Amino acid sequence: MNRRNVVFLILVLAVFRPQVKADEGMWLPFMIDDALFDEMQDMGLNLTREQIFSFTGTSLKDAIVHFGGGCTAEIISDLGLVLTNHHCGYGRIQAHSSVDNDLLRNGFWAETFGDELPNPGLFVRFLVQAEDVTGQVLENVTAGMSESDRETTINNNITTIVNSATSGNHYSANVRPMFAGNEYFLFIYETYNDVRLVGTPPESVGSYGGDTDNWMWPRHTGDFALFRVYTGPDGKPAEYSPDNIPLKPKHFLPISIKGVREGDFAMILGYPGRTTRYLTSYGIDFFQEHMYPVRIDIRRKKLDIIETAMASSDDIRIKYASKQAGIANYWKNFIGMSRSLTRLNVADSKRKLEEEFMNWVNLEPNRREEYGNVMNQYKEAYDTYLTFNSQNYAFMEAMATGPDILGLAYQFNSLLALLQGNANQEELNKEIDILRSRAERVYRNYDQGVDQQLWKAMFEAYKEYTSPSNPPDIYQTIERKYKNQFDRFAEDVYNKSIFADESRLNDFLDKPSARRLRNDLAFQTARSIFPNYSAVSRQIQEVDASLQVADRLFLKGLREMKPNALFYPDANGTMRFTYGSVGGYHPADAVYYEYFTTLSGVMEKEDPSHHEFIVPGKLKNLYENKDYGRYMTDNTMVVNFISNNDITGGNSGSPVINGDGHLIGLAFDGNWEAMSGDVLFEQELQRCINVDARYILFLIDKFSGASRIMDELLIIE
Repeated sequence: MNRRNVVFLILVLAVFRPQVKADEGMWLPFMIDDALFDEMQDMGLNLTREQIFSFTGTSLKDAIVHFGGGCTAEIISDLGLVLTNHHCGYGRIQAHSSVDNDLLRNGFWAETFGDELPNPGLFVRFLVQAEDVTGQVLENVTAGMSESDRETTINNNITTIVNSATSGNHYSANVRPMFAGNEYFLFIYETYNDVRLVGTPPESVGSYGGDTDNWMWPRHTGDFALFRVYTGPDGKPAEYSPDNIPLKPKHFLPISIKGVREGDFAMILGYPGRTTRYLTSYGIDFFQEHMYPVRIDIRRKKLDIIETAMASSDDIRIKYASKQAGIANYWKNFIGMSRSLTRLNVADSKRKLEEEFMNWVNLEPNRREEYGNVMNQYKEAYDTYLTFNSQNYAFMEAMATGPDILGLAYQFNSLLALLQGNANQEELNKEIDILRSRAERVYRNYDQGVDQQLWKAMFEAYKEYTSPSNPPDIYQTIERKYKNQFDRFAEDVYNKSIFADESRLNDFLDKPSARRLRNDLAFQTARSIFPNYSAVSRQIQEVDASLQVADRLFLKGLREMKPNALFYPDANGTMRFTYGSVGGYHPADAVYYEYFTTLSGVMEKEDPSHHEFIVPGKLKNLYENKDYGRYMTDNTMVVNFISNNDITGGNSGSPVINGDGHLIGLAFDGNWEAMSGDVLFEQELQRCINVDARYILFLIDKFSGASRIMDELLIIE
């Protein structure tokens, strides 16, 4: 790896380091400069920079994994044991559950290595190397290029860089833009595909409080689960095999049971998904008026249908548990984001920055030439978005993630082409096998009655938000044949379509017919909806390209305007480092929230009539007898605590680490009052909600009796 660019950037940052608030920022961990490091030492860090992050020796970095591509996790034993959030492993726990063996409701603890449950498709990946490749990516990019030519050149350069980085090895790699495409970094990973479920508390512990408490503080949730990474007998990544062995990691995190106190240093390494800290006021206003209301509305419609069905049947509850959790999580997030953006006047804060920027631009002719039109570009882009009537957001919510059979039906286009062409039997059989596999995954968590209700509600909702100038032609059929009675339309689909029933579809695949497929109402509908949106999407992409130009210029100009400020890049799924301290906050006038919650709070919230607040009998017995073992403080069992670390989605499952490099908690949520934090960090309000490491150990040891797991762990008294 060429480390000269990284070293140069670190030196530059050390020179131009401003006064930065300790708890704000998602930093690239290989760019910890002297001033930032000194600040952390003053707060309680006792490690060297190399012990936190190193490409040459072992470091904390080597214990952190990207879990399934959407969460973070950490290695906590020398046998590859992985700790992450219960909600990160929720889909896998649900996949192993049935009415007769309900892991969601009862929990699960493997008694032997052989009892640990494989999870096809689940992976973890370790960061191996990172490098600034801005010069290589922007090679042959010129100022006079069209945006299309620029993108083509950049993509070709990235392909060359990635191919070079992965040639002759088993690594994967990607190149990620930073600062809206003004800089680019190469990230190289080692991926392991045999990841097995080891243990999980019951849902009544792992998601205690459910949707009611989601994004809220005080919180009382044991949001954790355990997995294990396996390798081939040679210690290298391998696909699942009974002969595989537990990973021997380069580093794992010891777990501290010393406890946390207000003001204690806390740092987090993880994979935050996406922030938009440089979003303009134009973007905020647009989202407030035309994105959040649409997504909140349609998600609520889906939740009403799914939750009613889940309450009626254990079979449906298990099938739809993961879907419901995913929909509900960001339904509430969108509500909180919208409210916080308004309450905290975030758009006004952005307008002040934009005004300062334009004042700076207008001071010099060369600035006016380069940046003078940036704000007009933003305005024109968002004005153009209005012509699409929020159809892109409605499509994502109602069609792309609506009724299950709609997307499944559209995947049969390839089969129709083969049936209508001159395909041989071998080609047909190969495509049919692929489609059977896809269908099996859909029907595994499918109920025809629920899906029919979703079909009716989602097509009704999509009509409301579809661009009136170019509606999908299926709506002409709905109007002409069904008199806009969407329940009749849905009933016809599910009574007749081969896709509405698994046995019907399998019978069709046994004897596929082009004529029958063409005449299938679900298939016809899919062939109307998806191509129509593709045409709309192509037009939206043209506006997106204009917005990308504005973003790139705005970020470039901001950094020129404030040459002594250190700008951290938005989160984009790459490893980041954040540091801060444990502490409470004032959510409102005359109100103060303490920095921790206890098991007493779990009992105070108990409501046996509400499925989100059921407390297991054994947990109550342990509480009543104060049987907390060595995990208590002052005869109290701490459950959750908060810190001012800067996190977002994707940080779920990230380790909270003390100044000695020991695990003290597990990040799992943010707080309601600062839901706008992805757009603007709220210094006084923003908090990271964590499961206390002692509560995790208490649940593994005293509540679950998983002594085999306890024997693996290195516990710091």
